[in-house]
Amino acid sequence: QVQLAESGGGLVQAGGSLRLSCAASGRTFSNYRMGWFRQAPGKEREFVAHISRSGGTTYYADSVKGRFTMSRDNAKNTVYLQMNSLKPEDTAVYYCAASSVVSTVAHDYSQWGQGTQVTVSS
Repeated sequence: QVQLAESGGGLVQAGGSLRLSCAASGRTFSNYRMGWFRQAPGKEREFVAHISRSGGTTYYADSVKGRFTMSRDNAKNTVYLQMNSLKPEDTAVYYCAASSVVSTVAHDYSQWGQGTQVTVSS
């Protein structure tokens, strides 16, 4: 199975930007579809973005579309989430995950990182 580790979280002012990274090891990285999810305190885990194996197709939650961009570099075994125009409601722990299918539901993802905290101040 692929092993995942997120990084790049932190504290940022509303309107600012952050780039999250997810480094993968184990099986061939390009065999996996990848997703980003987030979970705020007291809230359910929420889909953020999904990317195809080659990186040619992406899907975004309505709440982040136009502000966030997901990408991947298979040569570096890394997936990214570029977050622009951040809002306080984006505050959450962000997780990357690997799937064998195209999906926006957490249950379809078999491997998960430990998460990285993103805090957006108002």
